[in-house]
Amino acid sequence: MTAAPGKTAVVLYNLGGPLKPADVRPFLFNLFNDPMIMDVPGPLRWMLAQLISRRRARIARAIYGNIGGGSPLLKNTLDQAGALDAVLNADTPGAFSCHVAMRYWHPFWHETMDAVIAERPDRIVLLPLYPQFSTTTVGSMMRVWEETAQEKGLDIPVTALCCYPTESGFVDAVAETVADGLAQVPEGAQVRVLFSAHGLPKKVVDGGDPYQWQVERTATAVMDALGRDREAVPDWLCCYQSRVGPLEWIGPSTDEEVRRAGEEGASLVVVPIAFVSEHSETLVELDIEYRHIAGTAGVPHFVRAPTVGTMPAFIEGLARLVRGQVANPCPICSGDPGMPGGRICGAQWPMCPAGRDGGDG
Repeated sequence: MTAAPGKTAVVLYNLGGPLKPADVRPFLFNLFNDPMIMDVPGPLRWMLAQLISRRRARIARAIYGNIGGGSPLLKNTLDQAGALDAVLNADTPGAFSCHVAMRYWHPFWHETMDAVIAERPDRIVLLPLYPQFSTTTVGSMMRVWEETAQEKGLDIPVTALCCYPTESGFVDAVAETVADGLAQVPEGAQVRVLFSAHGLPKKVVDGGDPYQWQVERTATAVMDALGRDREAVPDWLCCYQSRVGPLEWIGPSTDEEVRRAGEEGASLVVVPIAFVSEHSETLVELDIEYRHIAGTAGVPHFVRAPTVGTMPAFIEGLARLVRGQVANPCPICSGDPGMPGGRICGAQWPMCPAGRDGGDG
């Protein structure tokens, strides 16, 4: 597919993370002061964010201390942007420029928007590094981007991907990591694949957020892809990590499933299904905390599959998504080209932002 004439600025975005210990508390404040994260009136949310960030800062600094004092997410995202830039411009040099934006730490979305405006491209494509849509992630960035665009008088056409849970490149890349992980478990051992995703309060999903449904679609697609090359696929399930606070969260929880595997004598291949970059929740929570739980619970073998990072299949998949947006612009749509209007979510997921009612849900 050949890109339409003119230059396209691609904005890859993610959550962000503190770069050094001094950044931890303000990063946490930014996170908890987001109305998409904490749905309470503004003044109360500001006070609660101050309180929570103050209380959690010491714990969070200790977590980041396990990985050098700061998050590697920005470096990883810059690497992905560089890899995507190379693929997009391979046949049409100079037709694309890739930029990185973060929601809760530098480079903030408004800083990146200023850089894009100065470049004066013909169009902007917003590309989340969240394969599955949630109001708390993609929805939050879309909200602040639109607000800032209005404040700055942004007059460059913008289209946005909201999700790509079953994009073939992403799915094939994850399937490759799963296959590599299974190869590390001794032949004949009972093995289970845990697809671990960041959790959400149950009330968010009950309110129509399609995140959990999309996570489960991704996992199913990965196992289908794996089955193409294997006579039998192992036992598997989706589970959810990073539960905090008193609210009921979606489940089952990853830590509970690790303990259950120990009770049943099952080896584990743990796959971060909703993360595409290494950061504290993979490098600390999965690699250190859950590995320790596995050891004490008697899990025979614990293997953690890596995130897809800059795997060629994943980057090629992102390039297809961008080229599709250039060739057939869609204000907000999923990465499934087979869905008219760009919506994959059924009507039971009203928080989906994409362009049509219905779907295959």
